[in-house]
Amino acid sequence: MSDRKRIGVIVPATNTTVEADFNRIAPPGMTIHGQRLWLNDGDQGSGDARDRMNTELEKAARYLAQGKMDVVAMVGTTNSFYKGPAWGDEMERIMGRGAGVPGIATSPSVVQAFRFFGAKKISVASPYPEWNNRKLQEYLEAVGFEVLNIEAEPDASRAGAQGVNDQDPEVVIEFCERACLPEADLLFCSCTAWRAMEAAEELERRLGRPVITSTQATAWRAFRTAGISESISGEGRLLELMPPVPE
Repeated sequence: MSDRKRIGVIVPATNTTVEADFNRIAPPGMTIHGQRLWLNDGDQGSGDARDRMNTELEKAARYLAQGKMDVVAMVGTTNSFYKGPAWGDEMERIMGRGAGVPGIATSPSVVQAFRFFGAKKISVASPYPEWNNRKLQEYLEAVGFEVLNIEAEPDASRAGAQGVNDQDPEVVIEFCERACLPEADLLFCSCTAWRAMEAAEELERRLGRPVITSTQATAWRAFRTAGISESISGEGRLLELMPPVPE
C-alpha cells in the first residue's frame, strides 16, 4: 500500500473556498483535511474576532494531528497579518507545537512568494473593509515592500466574511485587472475566501506579470514542505514553477 501525503488546512468558520481550492489542485496521492476556527459573518473587520479565533489555533492543530498530517496550514490572510510580521511566525510555531509537524501560515507564505519573484513594488486587490486593508498595508511595509495601492472590491467588501466566498471569479478578474498599476512588480490578491486563485492565470495573461493570491502562496509552501514538487498548471506562475521554499 502506497503512502499518501496528508495536508491539514485550518480555516475561519466562514470560509468555504479554501478546501475547494486545495482539493482542486491536490496531485494524486495527496489528501486534504480541514478544521475550522470560530468566526461569524459580522467579524470581517475586527481584531477582537481574530484574537478569539486564534485562541483555538493550537487545539485545531492537535485535532488534525490525530489524522497523521504531513503539514498543517492556517489558510487565513487577515488572521496572520493583523498583529504584524512576528505574529505569522508565532502562528507557525503554535501549529507545529500542536501538530508535531511543520506549521504554515498564509502571510509569511505570501512574503516568500513575493521575494521569489524579486518584487519590491506591489499593487493589492482585496475584498476587505478599511480596517483589514490598513493592517495589510502596515504588514507589507514592515516586511520591506512598497505598497503602491490597495483597492477594495466594493461589493465583496460589503458582503461580510462569508459573502466574499460567493463572488464569481469573472468579477474578480475584471476588478483585479483594473487594480494593478503599470509600475507594480506584481499583483497581490489578498483573502483566502476570495476566489482569486481561479482568476490568477487569466490575470497573469492580461497583466504580463506575476499574480500572487493568498491561497496559492499557502498551497505552494505547504505542498513543497510536504515533499511535493510537481508543477501545477492553471493556477498562476507560482504553482506552475513550484520553486523550492527558502530555508
